[in-house]
Amino acid sequence: MKKIHPSLKKRDYLSFTTFRKVGTAVSTPVWFAGDNDTYYIFSAADAGKVKRLKNSPKATVAACDFKGSVDGELVAGQAVILEHQQDIALALAALQTKYGWKMTLTNLLSRLTGKYHKRSYIRFIATL
Repeated sequence: MKKIHPSLKKRDYLSFTTFRKVGTAVSTPVWFAGDNDTYYIFSAADAGKVKRLKNSPKATVAACDFKGSVDGELVAGQAVILEHQQDIALALAALQTKYGWKMTLTNLLSRLTGKYHKRSYIRFIATL
């Protein structure tokens, strides 16, 4: 497994893989933003990936399309659920910068449906 390649920043989706207690990998295509070897992801707080991260920070990412078909190298790392407001604000700013009007629309729809404040934000850091 390799560190995150700089060209990954140009992609819209990552295949974000977390692991069940029994070790089974579960992958999900997600929006992401960040730089170097740190990326931010958002998700519904009650999503499986968030629950799995509470059991283990082990995660991997790879470039993928919107359906989750992986077409990039696998990168291993650790993922944590952000709890501090300043970390969440940093994640939101990175996602807004990358996705622009798409993120604005997503946020608006989430607010209208009452899901905006039920989100979790995740930091993924690649390891060697």
